[in-house]
Amino acid sequence: MIFRRVSEGRPYPDHGLTQSTWAEISPSQVRLDDLTTTKTQLDLEHLLDDDSTYFGDLFAHVVSWRGELFLEDGLHRALRAALQQRNMLHARVHSIDKSAT
Repeated sequence: MIFRRVSEGRPYPDHGLTQSTWAEISPSQVRLDDLTTTKTQLDLEHLLDDDSTYFGDLFAHVVSWRGELFLEDGLHRALRAALQQRNMLHARVHSIDKSAT
């Protein structure tokens, strides 16, 4: 098993972070099997989009909400790590306050 769970969509509230705000978060390592994806498919059009992490941020974007880690952006990086038989991924992790619903 690569991920904790594969999900479609973001169950957490909108965090409003921009690419530059994400860039201010220091990257840390997360285990692939702790991540829940927010996408069920790797979309090449989105992958090659100007604001995709493929061309922009070197690190995946992960949202921590209600004790679960959601892979918001960087599915391609996570899959590459898994194919290289690595179980860790460098990511920027943003925690959403538990009081937000």
